[in-house]
Amino acid sequence: MKIIGIIPARFASTRFPGKPLVDIQGTSMIHHVLQRVHAAGLFDGVWVATDDARILEHVESLGYRAIMTSSDHPSGTDRCAEALAKCGMQADAVVNIQGDEPLVHASQLERLVQLIAEPQVDIATLIKPISESAQVWDPNKVKVVTDIHGKALYFSRQAIPMVRGAAEQDLLTNHTYFKHLGLYAYKTEVLRQLVELPVSSLERAESLEQLRWLEHGFQIYTGLTHIETPAIDTPQDLASLLSNWPEE
Repeated sequence: MKIIGIIPARFASTRFPGKPLVDIQGTSMIHHVLQRVHAAGLFDGVWVATDDARILEHVESLGYRAIMTSSDHPSGTDRCAEALAKCGMQADAVVNIQGDEPLVHASQLERLVQLIAEPQVDIATLIKPISESAQVWDPNKVKVVTDIHGKALYFSRQAIPMVRGAAEQDLLTNHTYFKHLGLYAYKTEVLRQLVELPVSSLERAESLEQLRWLEHGFQIYTGLTHIETPAIDTPQDLASLLSNWPEE
């Protein structure tokens, strides 16, 4: 099975403009991601998909491949689909790797690759057990419930499931909650179909694109991980990461 990795990297982030090029320990954030993705040795090709010439030129100056994509894409999924069409490589599946997670772990990518290789899997993603009660109630932490085979039933910003009769502070003692991590793998034909779908009512309600996919009948299988790598959304996130940068 031929699998490629695509790393969406926008320049015009509202909360942290230019963050793919920010310096972390002497090199750019996008360089850290690229180094880790290539070191994993899982992909037949890797591209950065960007909307900015500065990122494109930087990536190519480091000896990696990049593709210029539209600045109008509403999501990384849409950007991956355009990059797939432009990269010139025929592939069976695409892994969408977050460009703002400089500590992305090889085991996370390996689990996605294992899942998407299964014939029944249209889309694969990762989930992690929640250990802090505050995260269950945090609308910025997306929760997911699955069937016994790991197929996603629903994603929500709310606490799902709601344990009847349990006090808010006691939810974690009554049920194991799972947080969704924003890494995806798609069969290539599925990816092409996803970006043609109209926005759905569930997606509009929760502002979660994966609900559009479920609502249109695509199957999303989840892989369990106990590793969560920090995403850099703000300068404050970067400062926190630098203060806790792991020893090499």
